Amino acid sequence: MRLSNVRKEATVVHEVRGVVARSKNAPVSIETVLVPDPGPGEALVKVQACGVCHTDLHYREGGINDDFPFLLGHEAAGVVEAVGAGVTEVAPGDYVVLNWRAVCGQCRACRKGKPWYCFATHNAKQKMTLADGTPLSPALGIGAFIEKTLVAAGQCTKVDPAAPPEVAGLLGCGVMAGLGAVLNTGAVTRGDTVAVIGCGGVGNAAIAGARLAGATTIIGVDLDERKLAWARQLGATHTVNGAQADVVESIRELTGGFGADVVVDAVGRPETYRQAFYARDLAGTVVLVGVPTPEMTLELPLLDVFGRGGALKSSWYGDCLPSRDFPTLLGLYLQGRLDLAAFVSEKIGLDDVEEAFAKMGRGEVLRSVVML
Repeated sequence: MRLSNVRKEATVVHEVRGVVARSKNAPVSIETVLVPDPGPGEALVKVQACGVCHTDLHYREGGINDDFPFLLGHEAAGVVEAVGAGVTEVAPGDYVVLNWRAVCGQCRACRKGKPWYCFATHNAKQKMTLADGTPLSPALGIGAFIEKTLVAAGQCTKVDPAAPPEVAGLLGCGVMAGLGAVLNTGAVTRGDTVAVIGCGGVGNAAIAGARLAGATTIIGVDLDERKLAWARQLGATHTVNGAQADVVESIRELTGGFGADVVVDAVGRPETYRQAFYARDLAGTVVLVGVPTPEMTLELPLLDVFGRGGALKSSWYGDCLPSRDFPTLLGLYLQGRLDLAAFVSEKIGLDDVEEAFAKMGRGEVLRSVVML
């Protein structure tokens, strides 16, 4: 028998540390994770920073699905270390922000010229695993509380390396969702009045976006005075404590008795949505960017929906197009026109993620950012 002199290369596997949620509501743990070299259409990224987002906590609590164990983290920036066959959009050495909506370019939304609505976004095909071979489910198809992660190359958006990773990574999820809810979905422009209900990371990003767009009256609404102080820092001209005043009446009083042109619900509960609905001006716009839970329902008088006119919109990831929005927004940050650094409350290590979840629950931080 003749032996072939062509030898197949063994797959390289990277052994790294990552934050894993093994079961519902259990504390996260630091685990050894095996990350394969990128295959066709994939990229291996050395993570430099990753924000701690509410979505990661929802995964840990089983609020997204039950595909445990999860590799948490998704709001990240880093450097491409290797790419697989057929990848042309990024190359090793590129500084990138990771995104969880890699557009396909072929679906009906993409072909209509609206790729931010892409209905066939994709992730890496190969699985990252625990040391015993157990496949991991990466949060939002990324999994970035880890030293190196494997993603679809389309999930990598090349940006200016002058922007520090703890700032750049914020655009990977929450801050982009808030900015985009105002700039993209709500189409706020100069002279508009804007109210934002819920002044956590997403809501305060919406406030920063309203200031950037030239809104003249920007109202932040929350139950927590600490969050309202952040809102004023990021551009709110007025704030309302919903525990002390009627939210709808307060917004109307601050907008000449009419209501705001655009009201953003950054909480995502039936009661806050109703407040947003009635706090907008006639023919105004409601933007829902806070994510409801599956059991929530909403009831509104249909005559009011008809009679008030305007638009009721949902904002998916701020309706962003990463290739367009990430470089633009980081350019504004580098020009001193968008204070993204104000969202970074603290820098932590991988071992501190569980405590960061607790701080988030207590409303002590806008963003804890894991530095790697």
